[in-house]
Amino acid sequence: MNLSIRNQIPGTVTDVTRGEVMAAVKVRLDGGQEITAAITLEAVEELGIAAGSAVRALVKSTEVALATGPVEGLSIRNRIPGTVTGVTAGGAMAGVKVTVEGGELTAAITKEAVTDLGLSAGSAVTALIKSTEISLATA
Repeated sequence: MNLSIRNQIPGTVTDVTRGEVMAAVKVRLDGGQEITAAITLEAVEELGIAAGSAVRALVKSTEVALATGPVEGLSIRNRIPGTVTGVTAGGAMAGVKVTVEGGELTAAITKEAVTDLGLSAGSAVTALIKSTEISLATA
């Protein structure tokens, strides 16, 4: 299956906390970072997701926010440090490539945000991703 989602980072499930409808799935990415994906319990069961399962974390580029400084007082727990490797700006939007341990992420943000944050190759950033915006695929 081919997907238009460019952000596909491999990892291993470390824990599954089941609720009545949703599950919080903790994943250690191949680069060592810990993330949490909130997916349906039905998906957990159908995909056979359990501790030790090899997965790919999938995130649309429009769901990746970037921060250039300390992040406090925010409910987003998925915070992945990285370095900007490239910025491609259009009329209103920009694609920002970020190298992270074990892979690369792309963030689609406004051109204005790129300017305000002073983003360019070499900029240190933290990628912020809500757990509800992470999908999981099994190998």
